[in-house]
This record gives sequence, structure tokens and C-alpha cells, in this order.
Amino acid sequence: MTVQVTQRSRFNSQAITTYLKTLIPPVIAIAVFLVLWQVLTMTTGTLLPSPVRTVQEAGDLIFDPFFDNGGTAKGLFWQVLTSLRRVAIGFTLAAIVGVAVGVLIGTSQLMFRALDPIFQVLRTVPPLAWLPLSLAAFQQANPSAIFVIFITAIWPIILNTAEGVRRIPQDYNNVARVLKLSKQKYFFKILFPATVPYIFTGLRIGIGLSWLAIVAAEMLIGGVGIGFFIWDAWNSSRVSDIIVAIVYVGIVGLLLDRLVAYIGSKVVPEEQKVG
Repeated sequence: MTVQVTQRSRFNSQAITTYLKTLIPPVIAIAVFLVLWQVLTMTTGTLLPSPVRTVQEAGDLIFDPFFDNGGTAKGLFWQVLTSLRRVAIGFTLAAIVGVAVGVLIGTSQLMFRALDPIFQVLRTVPPLAWLPLSLAAFQQANPSAIFVIFITAIWPIILNTAEGVRRIPQDYNNVARVLKLSKQKYFFKILFPATVPYIFTGLRIGIGLSWLAIVAAEMLIGGVGIGFFIWDAWNSSRVSDIIVAIVYVGIVGLLLDRLVAYIGSKVVPEEQKVG
């Protein structure tokens, strides 16, 4: 019993030490950044507010993100939630279509030669360049924003999925021919397991691009959303509100990336992960 208690205490001590080693460096870095920010705003005469002034001026946004006064007068929780709903729809559509098209062009040399140059051109188009076309097509702000997310996120998903299919070892395909696997069994037993690391690489890139696109698109379409909130705050000279909103944007973007990475870590075997 004494040995078990000692081992448990040692394990807890090691866990706490590891946690502190992970936590302390970013805490120190943030503290140094805040101190430098405070000093620079006090000495350079910039119009940017200091950290202390930001907290004073945007305290309601920081400490009460859930207020709802109707219309666009909503706390940052509701602004972010609205943006996340658009991202969820657009990104889900991009994931479904992107994986399907990626498998198609990855398994067909003819389709790959025909479509890959088109995809390479379209993926370089900036997200906001699609917004006027989407507004012309849908005549409404919400579906237009969702389309911008979709068209921004789909390219890395397609290209990474296709690359994964093309990299399936030839031995796997030879085994499938010898066993005379049906197309359905080939997909679920060979193609999908071998391709899924590449799919999640594309999904992780896509979710980051989706979040970037929605913030930019909402600045132009108006209404509720974190992007429009930032633009409205700028037009009203509420710079402290912009800073707080940017912090929210960064934190949510990090969480989205970590969420997709976590799901990928559960789906993709360790030995199959793409570096």
C-alpha cells in the first residue's frame, strides 16, 4: 500500500511538473508582450490603446460576452456563434464535395489531367474575389458568405485527398486485384484507410482558411458576425473593441484547428500520419 501511494505521488508530481513546463513559457511570453505593448503605447504617442485602456474601454465585451440588445447589438459570444454556424455549413459541404472529387481525380488519370490545372488556377483566387459572384448568384448575404467559405476550403481538401489516393502503394492495389475485391470493399478496406491521413491534412488547412474567409466576408455583407462587428467597430472608432474581437478570432481559430487535429489523431493511426 505504501509503495502504491509513493508511486501515485511520484506520478502526480511528474504530471504537475510536465504541465507547468508546458504552461509557464507561453504565460511568460504573453506577459512580456503585454508589458511591451503598454510601454510602447505610453512612449510613442500611437493612437492604439494600451492593454489597461483596452480593458477599461471594452470591459463589457470582455466580462459580458452574452448580452443581446437586439439587432446587431450583441455580445461577442453571439457574434462568434453566428460566424461559426456559417463556417460549419460551408466547411461541411466543402469536406463532403472535396473528398468525393479528390477520390475521383485521384483514381482516374484522365480526370486528374483534365481537372488539376483548373483547380490549381482556382485555388489561387482570393476568397473575397468570390463574394461579388456569390452575391450576384444568391442575392442574399448568408448563403453568399457560406459559398465563400465553401469555395475557399474545398481546394486543399480536394488536392490532399487526390494526392493521398495517388500515393496508395501499388502492393495494396495488387492485393485487391488478387482477392478480386468489389469497389465497395476496395474503398473501405484499402483506399479510405490509406488516404485518410491526407484527407485530415486537407481538412485542417481547410478549417483555417474557412475561418479566415468568414471574417473577411462578413466585413462586407453586414449583419451579425464577428467580421462585421470588427468593421462596425472601426467605423465607430472603437479600437479597443477591435482588439478584443481579434483576440476572440485568434482563440476560436486555434480551437478549430486543435479540434480537427484531435479528431484526426483519433481516426488516423500513429504510423500513418502525414508529417
